[in-house]
Amino acid sequence: MNHWTDTHCHVDDERIPGGADAAIDAAVEAGVRRMICVGTDADRSRRAMALAARRPEVWATIGLHPHDAVYGVDDLERLLSAEGSGRDRVVAIGECGLDYYYDHSPRDVQRTVFAAQIALAHRFALPLVIHTRDAWDDTFDILDAEGLPERTVFHCFTGGPAEAAAAVERGAWLSFSGIVSFPSATDVRLAAAECPADRLLVETDSPYLAPVPHRGRPNQPALVTAVGAAVATVRDEPVERIAELTDTNATFAFPGLAS
Repeated sequence: MNHWTDTHCHVDDERIPGGADAAIDAAVEAGVRRMICVGTDADRSRRAMALAARRPEVWATIGLHPHDAVYGVDDLERLLSAEGSGRDRVVAIGECGLDYYYDHSPRDVQRTVFAAQIALAHRFALPLVIHTRDAWDDTFDILDAEGLPERTVFHCFTGGPAEAAAAVERGAWLSFSGIVSFPSATDVRLAAAECPADRLLVETDSPYLAPVPHRGRPNQPALVTAVGAAVATVRDEPVERIAELTDTNATFAFPGLAS
């Protein structure tokens, strides 16, 4: 059986089919040996940490999504400084970044809070997980100004070859979601085809973005296998190669997965 790592999911979400434990069990049965449950605010980060503390297949991140940037990073700092309660299972800061599509938080606040979370990644020597939508120029400008953490991942990559090249030139990994299987996502498929082998990751972003042929249903970590199959098709490589490659890359992008 192939071994997979889902580098970005929200398996704690109430929309996950069957609940977190059932979804984790289904993922393991499908060959998904590791899942990163991603925090989007202080409460969701605590939930991710608690789940990671009791399920050995799960790790957590601590982050503040750009939608919620108005809440600031003070609670995140307290979580990062705390002992116990799953803190040793935290493998990254994020997801954080800029979302100019929805603009749920003012753009200036988004930029300030993104920079603050980059600073946290530096301070705590953790990888950074980036969410960016309709904000490529500002995302790269802030990263350049603050300095990329040693390990940076563009989650749910939605750019094309130009954005992919700019991210990879800066030393980042690109994590592809079910979008790579969508018929309309030509630019994303081109980026996946051209992504250097050592910079390639896969994710579900579940319960969102279920891949073809599961569109219209809640996503779950087990379906990272379908994402990987779509990437394999785009790259004209065996699925087994994509599984091995992305699983290995995940350990380099998130060293805490190896502990």
